Amino acid sequence: MAIDWDTLLVGPTVACFGEPVTYQSQFGKVFQIVGVFDEAYFEQAPFGSGEVTFGDIQLGSVVTGERPVIGVQLSAFPAAAPPTQADTIVIRGGLYVVKEVRSDSHGGAKLMLNQLQAPGC
Repeated sequence: MAIDWDTLLVGPTVACFGEPVTYQSQFGKVFQIVGVFDEAYFEQAPFGSGEVTFGDIQLGSVVTGERPVIGVQLSAFPAAAPPTQADTIVIRGGLYVVKEVRSDSHGGAKLMLNQLQAPGC
């Protein structure tokens, strides 16, 4: 028996924790979706398998940082407009561009964002 992750997990999670956002496909289609937004998602970016040094300081093999991200339910997108790099999103009055789409193979995706315009600007 296959598990319907989209219906049993992704959908209820987005419905419970999500907020409405305006999504614009790079091809011009504008629509509303609900997503779980995190302004300061903690991300690690590995530097291959070697250690990174800066002068005499040993930095290790990863760099961490914070970036905005939104979790979405892929079935909420129109068939002709799945999320892609360079799409834009208005969240809480701020404008963001999709830097990367990371699908989870269970019906959800994490959209890695870059902020283009802060709220109120």
